[in-house]
Amino acid sequence: MKLGAMLRQAGQDGNLPQSPVPPVSQAAPTGPEDYDPREEQIRSKDPFQVLKNRAQEQLFRRLGSRLYDSSMSQDQLQAMVAQELEEAIKAESVPLSSEERQRLVTAVRNDILGYGPMEQFLADESISEVMVNGDDSIYIERGGKLVLTDARFVSNDHLRRVIERIVSKVGRRIDESSPMVDARLPDGSRVNAIIPPLAVKGPALTIRKFSKKKLQVSDLVERGAFTLQTADFLESCVLGRLNIIVSGGTGTGKTTMLNLLSGFIPDDERIVTIEDSVELQLRQRHVVTLETRPPNVEGKGAVEIRDLVKNSLRMRPDRIVVGECRGGETLDMLQAMNTGHEGSLSTVHANNARDTLSRIETMVLMAGMDLPVRAIREQVASAVDMIVQLTRLRDGSRRVTQVTEVVGMEGDRITMADLFKFDFAAGFTPDGKFAGTLKATGIRPMFTERLHDHGIELPAELFGIDSSQMLR
Repeated sequence: MKLGAMLRQAGQDGNLPQSPVPPVSQAAPTGPEDYDPREEQIRSKDPFQVLKNRAQEQLFRRLGSRLYDSSMSQDQLQAMVAQELEEAIKAESVPLSSEERQRLVTAVRNDILGYGPMEQFLADESISEVMVNGDDSIYIERGGKLVLTDARFVSNDHLRRVIERIVSKVGRRIDESSPMVDARLPDGSRVNAIIPPLAVKGPALTIRKFSKKKLQVSDLVERGAFTLQTADFLESCVLGRLNIIVSGGTGTGKTTMLNLLSGFIPDDERIVTIEDSVELQLRQRHVVTLETRPPNVEGKGAVEIRDLVKNSLRMRPDRIVVGECRGGETLDMLQAMNTGHEGSLSTVHANNARDTLSRIETMVLMAGMDLPVRAIREQVASAVDMIVQLTRLRDGSRRVTQVTEVVGMEGDRITMADLFKFDFAAGFTPDGKFAGTLKATGIRPMFTERLHDHGIELPAELFGIDSSQMLR
């Protein structure tokens, strides 16, 4: 029976039909230690997966260390894999149509030379994140919701080889002495990997995908992330050289928002971007992109974000954009904002605007400087003009929930004012989505005069007040 017919019959009655596909192991299980429920599940539902695993295991045995021969070009490796794969398929003695054979060859080639079972998810633009928890558990995020897939790796060794293939392409390494790594795919997608002994149950891999199409303001407005009026306001703030911090939790869209805000910077300004792993995709021509470097095998040669921030000050930047402040570099960033590099941008992990200031204080202390708290707060209040807070809501959507001005100091406390807040009281739509939008609070910002000096006028109606009113 052809594999196509087997697949159709298996889909109809839920059982694997009699087929010429040989068992994964010729020996019958002899005890509980030989029983693998995952293999039984694959046999009962997907005979193609059984055949693919068999062909792949044979290919690994045939090729051995030749797969990782650095003297071979990519074309040579492709040709060698194609030849050995044909032999491995012949050895299975399973009659296949040309379409089935091509499908099998593509699947195995992806496993050997590509990203294995993740390849299909990386090609799917509706998927925003791929999370691999060991060889038998691959989750995806689609529409803000997590879904467990049927895909799996052949083994933890197979997963480990894919991880090593990813990190080696960007000059990073991962091994027992350095079991954690941040890297990126050729399309800019963010990769984090962690392996044993830190990952007890096997390697874990997380890939944050970035859309091939650069998101525009209209795209985010259509998705309900914020209103068009808010977008115009944020553009005015960037053009007016305000120092802006984008804050939010993991996966709330901070990098996307930072990309959007950076896109408002005029083309005639020199921009220096600093990141752990390059993710920003600025459209301007005059951009210098800096990336940190991990230590070498001897534990030396590391270049941290703080080193790059200090160096950027000697590069005559008009704007400094730091992908994320997470340590002592925060102090250097504040110093830059306070010493003529206005209009700088960065992101911070925080739950709300007030927590953002607390996080910045804590990170400044991580710089190792014995500064009094009041001095730190004065630096923060002077440097940071506005905070844009992002939240991933329980319906899976990512929204701007606060736009807050940092006003100044009152005693030992930094004062703030919410200019826009998300309307949670609006309830839900019939399909379970949040019905609220970002609404003005009726407060006119203190930095209005600064924007006026740059030739930017903000209408009073933007803040929900009559033009005749002059708050503050």
